[in-house]
Amino acid sequence: MPRRSMLLHSLVVTLMTLLLSSCAWFPSTQEPPYKLVKTWGGKGEALGQFNDPTGIAVSKSEVFVSDSRNARIQVFDFDGKLLRSIGKSGDETGQLGRPMNLTIANDELYVADYFNDVIQVYSLQGEFLRDIGKPGSQPGEFNAPGGVAVAKNGDLFVADFYNQRIQQLDSKGNYIRQWGVTGEIGFWAGKFNYPTDVALSVEGMLYFADGYNDRIQAYNSKGEFSHKWGGPLAMNVFGPFNGWFATVTSVNVGPKGNVFVADFYNDRIQKFTPAGKFLNAFGLPTEKPTHTAMAMAIADDGTVFVADYANHQIQKWQPAR
Repeated sequence: MPRRSMLLHSLVVTLMTLLLSSCAWFPSTQEPPYKLVKTWGGKGEALGQFNDPTGIAVSKSEVFVSDSRNARIQVFDFDGKLLRSIGKSGDETGQLGRPMNLTIANDELYVADYFNDVIQVYSLQGEFLRDIGKPGSQPGEFNAPGGVAVAKNGDLFVADFYNQRIQQLDSKGNYIRQWGVTGEIGFWAGKFNYPTDVALSVEGMLYFADGYNDRIQAYNSKGEFSHKWGGPLAMNVFGPFNGWFATVTSVNVGPKGNVFVADFYNDRIQKFTPAGKFLNAFGLPTEKPTHTAMAMAIADDGTVFVADYANHQIQKWQPAR
Protein backbone atom coordinates (compact mmCIF):
# COMPACT_ATOMS: atom_id res chain seq x y z
CA MET A 1 0.00 0.00 0.00
CA PRO A 2 1.47 3.44 -0.95
CA ARG A 3 2.58 5.58 1.97
CA ARG A 4 -0.09 8.28 1.29
CA SER A 5 -2.81 5.60 1.28
CA MET A 6 -1.42 4.09 4.48
CA LEU A 7 -1.52 7.47 6.21
CA LEU A 8 -5.05 8.10 4.99
CA HIS A 9 -6.14 4.64 6.14
CA SER A 10 -4.54 5.21 9.56
CA LEU A 11 -6.28 8.59 9.87
CA VAL A 12 -9.67 7.09 8.99
CA VAL A 13 -9.22 4.27 11.52
CA THR A 14 -8.19 6.78 14.21
CA LEU A 15 -11.18 9.02 13.53
CA MET A 16 -13.57 6.05 13.56
CA THR A 17 -12.09 4.85 16.84
CA LEU A 18 -12.50 8.29 18.40
CA LEU A 19 -16.06 8.49 17.10
CA LEU A 20 -16.98 5.09 18.50
CA SER A 21 -15.31 5.95 21.79
CA SER A 22 -17.24 9.21 22.02
CA CYS A 23 -20.51 7.35 21.42
CA ALA A 24 -19.64 4.96 24.23
CA TRP A 25 -18.53 7.70 26.61
CA PHE A 26 -21.28 10.22 25.81
CA PRO A 27 -24.45 8.12 25.40
CA SER A 28 -27.81 9.62 24.58
CA THR A 29 -31.04 9.23 26.55
CA GLN A 30 -32.94 6.07 25.60
CA GLU A 31 -36.27 6.68 27.36
CA PRO A 32 -38.93 9.37 27.79
CA PRO A 33 -38.22 11.76 30.68
CA TYR A 34 -39.37 11.25 34.24
CA LYS A 35 -41.66 13.89 35.72
CA LEU A 36 -41.64 15.32 39.23
CA VAL A 37 -45.12 14.86 40.73
CA LYS A 38 -44.66 15.79 44.38
CA THR A 39 -42.27 16.85 47.13
CA TRP A 40 -42.71 16.90 50.88
CA GLY A 41 -40.76 17.77 53.98
CA GLY A 42 -38.67 20.84 54.76
CA LYS A 43 -35.90 21.47 57.26
CA GLY A 44 -36.70 21.03 60.93
CA GLU A 45 -37.03 18.68 63.88
CA ALA A 46 -40.82 18.32 63.89
CA LEU A 47 -42.36 15.11 62.63
CA GLY A 48 -42.66 15.26 58.86
CA GLN A 49 -39.62 17.50 58.58
CA PHE A 50 -36.01 16.46 57.92
CA ASN A 51 -32.47 17.44 58.73
CA ASP A 52 -30.31 15.93 55.97
CA PRO A 53 -32.24 12.92 54.64
CA THR A 54 -29.61 10.41 53.53
CA GLY A 55 -31.35 7.11 52.79
CA ILE A 56 -34.67 5.79 51.57
CA ALA A 57 -36.47 2.48 51.04
CA VAL A 58 -39.97 1.43 50.04
CA SER A 59 -42.27 -1.43 50.95
CA LYS A 60 -45.46 -2.23 49.04
CA SER A 61 -47.17 0.91 50.35
CA GLU A 62 -44.77 2.88 52.57
CA VAL A 63 -41.68 5.07 52.26
CA PHE A 64 -38.95 4.83 54.92
CA VAL A 65 -36.55 7.79 55.18
CA SER A 66 -33.27 8.15 57.07
CA ASP A 67 -33.62 11.52 58.77
CA SER A 68 -29.94 11.43 59.59
CA ARG A 69 -29.21 14.43 61.80
CA ASN A 70 -32.49 13.96 63.64
CA ALA A 71 -31.33 10.38 64.27
CA ARG A 72 -34.58 8.69 63.27
CA ILE A 73 -36.38 6.88 60.49
CA GLN A 74 -39.63 8.47 59.37
CA VAL A 75 -42.31 6.47 57.57
CA PHE A 76 -44.84 7.90 55.09
CA ASP A 77 -47.44 6.64 52.67
CA PHE A 78 -46.76 7.13 48.95
CA ASP A 79 -48.46 10.56 49.03
CA GLY A 80 -46.25 11.89 51.82
CA LYS A 81 -48.59 11.43 54.77
CA LEU A 82 -46.60 10.78 57.95
CA LEU A 83 -47.39 7.41 59.50
CA ARG A 84 -44.81 6.94 62.27
CA SER A 85 -41.25 7.56 63.44
CA ILE A 86 -38.70 4.88 64.31
CA GLY A 87 -35.73 5.11 66.66
CA LYS A 88 -34.19 7.78 68.85
CA SER A 89 -30.80 9.43 69.12
CA GLY A 90 -28.00 7.71 71.01
CA ASP A 91 -25.14 5.26 70.90
CA GLU A 92 -26.68 2.47 72.94
CA THR A 93 -28.21 -0.71 71.54
CA GLY A 94 -31.33 0.14 69.56
CA GLN A 95 -30.47 3.83 69.32
CA LEU A 96 -29.44 5.64 66.14
CA GLY A 97 -26.34 7.71 65.53
CA ARG A 98 -26.55 8.72 61.89
CA PRO A 99 -28.74 6.43 59.78
CA MET A 100 -27.68 6.23 56.14
CA ASN A 101 -28.84 3.98 53.28
CA LEU A 102 -31.76 1.66 54.06
CA THR A 103 -32.85 -1.75 52.83
CA ILE A 104 -36.07 -3.67 53.32
CA ALA A 105 -35.67 -7.44 53.10
CA ASN A 106 -37.58 -10.40 54.51
CA ASP A 107 -40.12 -7.96 56.00
CA GLU A 108 -37.44 -6.24 58.07
CA LEU A 109 -35.80 -2.81 57.88
CA TYR A 110 -31.99 -2.74 57.76
CA VAL A 111 -30.30 0.52 58.73
CA ALA A 112 -26.65 1.33 58.08
CA ASP A 113 -25.73 3.38 61.16
CA TYR A 114 -22.74 5.45 60.09
CA PHE A 115 -21.88 6.88 63.53
CA ASN A 116 -22.53 3.77 65.64
CA ASP A 117 -20.67 1.45 63.23
CA VAL A 118 -23.38 -1.22 63.16
CA ILE A 119 -26.23 -2.46 61.03
CA GLN A 120 -29.47 -2.10 62.95
CA VAL A 121 -32.54 -4.21 62.18
CA TYR A 122 -36.13 -3.20 62.94
CA SER A 123 -39.55 -4.59 62.19
CA LEU A 124 -41.42 -2.54 59.61
CA GLN A 125 -43.61 -1.24 62.45
CA GLY A 126 -40.55 0.10 64.25
CA GLU A 127 -39.67 -2.50 66.87
CA PHE A 128 -35.91 -2.85 67.35
CA LEU A 129 -34.89 -6.45 66.69
CA ARG A 130 -31.09 -6.71 66.72
CA ASP A 131 -27.86 -5.13 65.60
CA ILE A 132 -25.05 -6.65 63.58
CA GLY A 133 -21.35 -5.85 63.82
CA LYS A 134 -19.33 -3.48 65.96
CA PRO A 135 -16.74 -0.71 65.51
CA GLY A 136 -13.36 -1.71 64.16
CA SER A 137 -11.43 -2.93 61.14
CA GLN A 138 -11.33 -6.66 61.83
CA PRO A 139 -13.55 -9.09 59.89
CA GLY A 140 -17.19 -8.47 60.79
CA GLU A 141 -16.45 -5.00 62.17
CA PHE A 142 -17.31 -1.65 60.57
CA ASN A 143 -15.96 1.85 60.33
CA ALA A 144 -18.89 4.00 59.17
CA PRO A 145 -21.11 1.59 57.21
CA GLY A 146 -22.91 3.45 54.43
CA GLY A 147 -25.29 0.89 52.98
CA VAL A 148 -26.41 -2.73 53.12
CA ALA A 149 -28.05 -5.29 50.84
CA VAL A 150 -29.61 -8.53 52.08
CA ALA A 151 -29.88 -11.85 50.24
CA LYS A 152 -32.84 -14.21 50.48
CA ASN A 153 -30.87 -16.46 52.86
CA GLY A 154 -30.21 -13.51 55.18
CA ASP A 155 -26.60 -12.83 54.18
CA LEU A 156 -25.62 -9.18 54.43
CA PHE A 157 -23.43 -7.21 52.03
CA VAL A 158 -22.18 -4.03 53.70
CA ALA A 159 -20.38 -0.99 52.28
CA ASP A 160 -17.72 -0.42 54.96
CA PHE A 161 -16.87 3.19 54.11
CA TYR A 162 -13.62 4.03 55.92
CA ASN A 163 -12.38 0.44 55.80
CA GLN A 164 -12.46 0.66 51.99
CA ARG A 165 -14.21 -2.66 51.53
CA ILE A 166 -17.46 -4.52 51.00
CA GLN A 167 -18.09 -7.27 53.55
CA GLN A 168 -20.36 -10.29 53.32
CA LEU A 169 -21.70 -11.61 56.63
CA ASP A 170 -24.26 -14.26 57.45
CA SER A 171 -27.54 -13.36 59.14
CA LYS A 172 -25.92 -13.62 62.59
CA GLY A 173 -23.04 -11.34 61.66
CA ASN A 174 -20.41 -14.02 61.09
CA TYR A 175 -17.80 -12.98 58.54
CA ILE A 176 -17.83 -14.78 55.19
CA ARG A 177 -15.61 -12.74 52.88
CA GLN A 178 -14.81 -9.28 51.60
CA TRP A 179 -14.01 -7.36 48.45
CA GLY A 180 -11.24 -4.77 48.62
CA VAL A 181 -8.21 -4.47 50.87
CA THR A 182 -8.96 -3.20 54.37
CA GLY A 183 -7.92 0.42 54.75
CA GLU A 184 -6.41 0.62 51.26
CA ILE A 185 -7.78 2.89 48.53
CA GLY A 186 -7.54 1.52 45.01
CA PHE A 187 -8.71 2.30 41.49
CA TRP A 188 -8.58 -1.06 39.72
CA ALA A 189 -11.48 -3.48 39.68
CA GLY A 190 -11.96 -5.05 43.11
CA LYS A 191 -10.54 -2.04 44.94
CA PHE A 192 -12.54 0.84 46.41
CA ASN A 193 -12.37 4.53 47.19
CA TYR A 194 -14.88 5.03 50.02
CA PRO A 195 -17.72 2.66 49.03
CA THR A 196 -21.16 3.96 50.01
CA ASP A 197 -23.83 1.39 49.17
CA VAL A 198 -24.68 -2.07 47.85
CA ALA A 199 -27.62 -3.39 45.81
CA LEU A 200 -28.57 -6.96 44.99
CA SER A 201 -30.66 -8.08 42.01
CA VAL A 202 -33.15 -10.92 41.96
CA GLU A 203 -30.65 -12.90 39.87
CA GLY A 204 -27.97 -12.42 42.51
CA MET A 205 -25.91 -9.72 40.78
CA LEU A 206 -24.17 -7.42 43.22
CA TYR A 207 -23.76 -3.72 42.47
CA PHE A 208 -21.26 -1.80 44.59
CA ALA A 209 -21.42 2.00 44.75
CA ASP A 210 -17.73 2.89 44.63
CA GLY A 211 -18.33 6.40 45.92
CA TYR A 212 -15.24 8.47 45.33
CA ASN A 213 -14.11 6.37 42.37
CA ASP A 214 -17.27 7.72 40.68
CA ARG A 215 -18.36 4.33 39.40
CA ILE A 216 -20.42 1.18 39.89
CA GLN A 217 -18.72 -2.19 40.16
CA ALA A 218 -20.81 -5.28 39.35
CA TYR A 219 -20.17 -8.84 40.55
CA ASN A 220 -21.96 -12.06 39.64
CA SER A 221 -23.80 -14.37 42.04
CA LYS A 222 -20.51 -16.14 42.82
CA GLY A 223 -18.92 -12.88 43.86
CA GLU A 224 -16.70 -12.69 40.80
CA PHE A 225 -16.04 -9.35 39.12
CA SER A 226 -18.27 -8.86 36.08
CA HIS A 227 -18.06 -5.25 34.86
CA LYS A 228 -17.90 -1.61 35.92
CA TRP A 229 -19.10 1.70 34.55
CA GLY A 230 -18.84 5.44 35.08
CA GLY A 231 -16.80 7.73 32.82
CA PRO A 232 -13.92 6.62 30.58
CA LEU A 233 -12.87 3.11 31.61
CA ALA A 234 -14.59 3.65 34.98
CA MET A 235 -11.26 4.80 36.38
CA ASN A 236 -12.06 7.66 38.79
CA VAL A 237 -12.80 10.18 36.04
CA PHE A 238 -15.77 12.31 37.09
CA GLY A 239 -17.97 14.57 35.00
CA PRO A 240 -21.52 15.78 34.25
CA PHE A 241 -22.12 13.73 31.09
CA ASN A 242 -24.61 10.91 30.67
CA GLY A 243 -23.22 7.76 32.26
CA TRP A 244 -20.54 9.66 34.21
CA PHE A 245 -20.71 10.36 37.94
CA ALA A 246 -19.51 12.90 40.47
CA THR A 247 -19.58 10.89 43.72
CA VAL A 248 -21.93 7.93 43.89
CA THR A 249 -23.90 7.88 47.15
CA SER A 250 -26.52 5.18 46.58
CA VAL A 251 -27.40 2.32 44.22
CA ASN A 252 -30.66 0.42 43.86
CA VAL A 253 -32.26 -2.13 41.54
CA GLY A 254 -35.73 -1.42 40.18
CA PRO A 255 -38.56 -3.95 39.74
CA LYS A 256 -37.56 -4.57 36.10
CA GLY A 257 -33.91 -5.14 36.97
CA ASN A 258 -32.61 -1.73 35.91
CA VAL A 259 -29.96 -0.10 38.07
CA PHE A 260 -30.57 3.35 39.57
CA VAL A 261 -27.64 5.42 40.84
CA ALA A 262 -27.60 8.58 42.97
CA ASP A 263 -25.13 10.94 41.28
CA PHE A 264 -24.70 13.29 44.24
CA TYR A 265 -22.67 16.26 42.96
CA ASN A 266 -24.49 16.18 39.62
CA ASP A 267 -27.88 16.53 41.39
CA ARG A 268 -29.51 13.64 39.56
CA ILE A 269 -30.51 10.02 39.48
CA GLN A 270 -29.18 7.99 36.56
CA LYS A 271 -30.77 4.79 35.27
CA PHE A 272 -28.94 1.92 33.55
CA THR A 273 -29.46 -1.58 32.25
CA PRO A 274 -27.87 -4.34 34.37
CA ALA A 275 -24.96 -4.27 31.92
CA GLY A 276 -24.37 -0.57 32.63
CA LYS A 277 -25.92 0.89 29.47
CA PHE A 278 -27.21 4.40 30.13
CA LEU A 279 -30.99 4.80 29.84
CA ASN A 280 -32.09 7.99 31.54
CA ALA A 281 -31.30 10.76 34.03
CA PHE A 282 -33.52 13.07 36.04
CA GLY A 283 -33.29 15.55 38.89
CA LEU A 284 -34.18 19.06 39.99
CA PRO A 285 -32.70 21.79 37.76
CA THR A 286 -29.97 23.71 39.56
CA GLU A 287 -27.57 26.48 38.55
CA LYS A 288 -24.77 24.87 40.53
CA PRO A 289 -24.37 21.60 42.46
CA THR A 290 -26.51 21.67 45.59
CA HIS A 291 -26.66 17.96 46.52
CA THR A 292 -30.31 17.27 45.78
CA ALA A 293 -30.01 13.53 45.02
CA MET A 294 -28.57 11.51 47.90
CA ALA A 295 -30.48 8.22 47.61
CA MET A 296 -33.43 6.69 45.82
CA ALA A 297 -35.95 3.85 46.11
CA ILE A 298 -38.18 2.43 43.39
CA ALA A 299 -41.75 1.24 43.91
CA ASP A 300 -43.25 -1.69 42.02
CA ASP A 301 -45.04 0.65 39.59
CA GLY A 302 -41.77 2.40 38.68
CA THR A 303 -42.28 5.48 40.86
CA VAL A 304 -38.93 6.75 42.16
CA PHE A 305 -38.63 8.39 45.59
CA VAL A 306 -35.50 10.51 46.09
CA ALA A 307 -33.93 11.68 49.33
CA ASP A 308 -33.17 15.35 48.63
CA TYR A 309 -30.30 16.11 51.01
CA ALA A 310 -29.93 19.83 50.27
CA ASN A 311 -33.61 20.77 50.41
CA HIS A 312 -34.44 18.43 53.31
CA GLN A 313 -37.31 16.86 51.42
CA ILE A 314 -38.48 13.84 49.47
CA GLN A 315 -39.00 14.01 45.71
CA LYS A 316 -41.52 11.73 44.00
CA TRP A 317 -40.87 11.03 40.31
CA GLN A 318 -42.84 8.96 37.82
CA PRO A 319 -41.88 7.74 34.36
CA ALA A 320 -43.76 9.19 31.42
CA ARG A 321 -46.67 6.99 30.41
